[in-house]
Parts: sequence; structure tokens; C-alpha cells
Amino acid sequence: MIVWINGAFGAGKTTTARELIDLIPNCTLFDPEVIGGALTHLLPPKHLAEVGDYQDLPIWRRLLIDTAAAMLAELGGTLVVPMTLLRQDYRDEIFGGLAARRISVRHVLLAPAETILRERIAGREVPPELSDGEMRIRQWSYDHIEPYRAALASWLTADAHPVDTGALTPYETAVRIADAVSRGSVPVCDIVQTPEPTAETTAAGVLLFDEHDRVLLVDPTYKAGWEFPGGVVEPGEAPARAGMREVAEETGIRLDEVPRLLVVDWEPPAPPGFGGLRLLYDGGRLDSTEAQRLLLPGPELRDWRFVTEAEAADLLPPVRYERLRWALRARERGAALYLEAGIPTP
Repeated sequence: MIVWINGAFGAGKTTTARELIDLIPNCTLFDPEVIGGALTHLLPPKHLAEVGDYQDLPIWRRLLIDTAAAMLAELGGTLVVPMTLLRQDYRDEIFGGLAARRISVRHVLLAPAETILRERIAGREVPPELSDGEMRIRQWSYDHIEPYRAALASWLTADAHPVDTGALTPYETAVRIADAVSRGSVPVCDIVQTPEPTAETTAAGVLLFDEHDRVLLVDPTYKAGWEFPGGVVEPGEAPARAGMREVAEETGIRLDEVPRLLVVDWEPPAPPGFGGLRLLYDGGRLDSTEAQRLLLPGPELRDWRFVTEAEAADLLPPVRYERLRWALRARERGAALYLEAGIPTP
């Protein structure tokens, strides 16, 4: 398992983690800052300059998941990961990726009062070899107090097991965390476990429309980016029925009729993905009463919205948007289309 120690910059995550690894049997420290440092040698400086934080790089998030999984496969036991996570979508992507590898995460939040946090930032030691390091690191920590406050107000407190460290030393904090983990007071994070595919897959999505003909998009907790309701077709399952099942599981909407096929799109393999067939069906129009029955958000989905075709272009990845665009044309014409990588093929 992983014990993820979250908190604002300056909350004492790393010092607590170093104490904690001596209190949990077969425990190893994994600091994701190492991955950020490695990326300075792997990515062009121009690419790095486009983001203000390593966490905004998809490669950082994926390498974090893959490295943690590889370390546990090599060492077993428990990883202690001290890392600030203030964006819920990044938390969902990372924890969901770990869950897909059957790695459970216990999420702990170090939560001193803000006055104490500011005092600790002001007194934080900075390596002398860093040019202007003291000013930059302290300012970085101060700048992230507001995002931390916003995360506390929206999702972080409810998601993580809080530990008030205002009057505690790092060792005392580590003792409390170790005790809470051993007693089961820190539950496994409730996030969907979607196994990583090992071969090509067939997936069925269903387009649902509101009274203004806007299409429903959902924001899954277990992967980045907006999607259509739907999912992977299980062995022996009819694709249209799979789409109906996924719509019911994700949204609570039960379709009375088998939806009409709009698009068959062959998605080529793009490592680490295996590609496969992606089908989109027309689930019809929901009236205002049915739309109000949507059971979102939930364990699988973080958010939902009805959008126009133009609005969908800003939310969907390019290939997924092309799939939607052609599905809407097929709906207008009343004839299904065959695509390859989002492009119609005669």
C-alpha cells in the first residue's frame, strides 16, 4: 500500500515521512520530487518553461504512478509518499492509476493552523547553494497557501485523514499516523479501480442529449479529460448493452431501448495504450425531469455538463472530439459512419 502524506508547502511532509518509515514495518520513502529533478534532464528546457509546476506535466504524473508501482513490485511492503496534491483532478488521476494496479492508498493530510504554517515557512531552512533559493522557495510556499485553502474548502478535508500538527513534532506526527494506519482509521481511498488494459479493447459510449440538443459529457475520476458516458465492453457482452450498462452505473439513467449506432472508430495503438474499437451510440434526448435524476458526481465521475459541439471542442481531446463531431453528423444523416483515428474512411 501507499501512505500519501499531503499538506501545504511547509507543513512538514518530508520530515514526517522520514520519521514514519521507521515506524511501519517494511516501509520505504518515495519522494516524487526525484521525478521532477529527472525531468530537467529528459525534457527540452522550452517544454519545461511552458508549465509553472512539474505536476502540470502529464509525464510527471504518469512516471509517478509507474515508479511507485515498480518500487512496490521490487520491494513490497509500504511506500510513504510526501507530496502536496491540491488539484482534485490530479489526485484522481494519480490515485486512480495506482488503484488500477491494485495499489491501495491511505491519504493523510497534515493540517496545522495557517498562522503556524506561515511561521514554519518563514523559518524554513534553504540550501545555501541555491541562487536566490530562500526568496524563491519561501515565496512559492506563500503563493500556494490560497490554493491549499481552496482545496480544503472544496474536497481535501473530506477526502483525507487530517492530523493537526500545530503542537506536534515530526516524530509525534509520524507516531499518530502510524497508529491511525495500523488501527484502520485511515481508510483506503474510495476511487474506482479500472484495470490497465493488456491488449486491444472495445469500448462503447452513449451520447445523451438535453432538450436543447446539447450533449452530455462527464469527467471521470479515474483518468484525465472529459468523456462520454460509457466504458469497456466485457467479454461476452454486446457493445450496445455494455453502453446501456455503463450509462446506468455512471449516471443512474436506465435506457429503455437499445441505442442506435452512430460511429465505429478504430483507435490505433499508441504506447502505452493498445487502441481498439470505439463505438458511439445515440441514447436519445432526456427531458428536464430525467436530467435531474443524474446521480453525479459519484465514485466514478467528478462532474458532468451538457455542452454544445463548439464547447465540447474545448473539453475533449482532439481524437475524441473528432469522434463526437462525426457522430453528430451521422445522427443528422441517419446513417452510421466508420472512422479510423477519428477520420471517416470509405
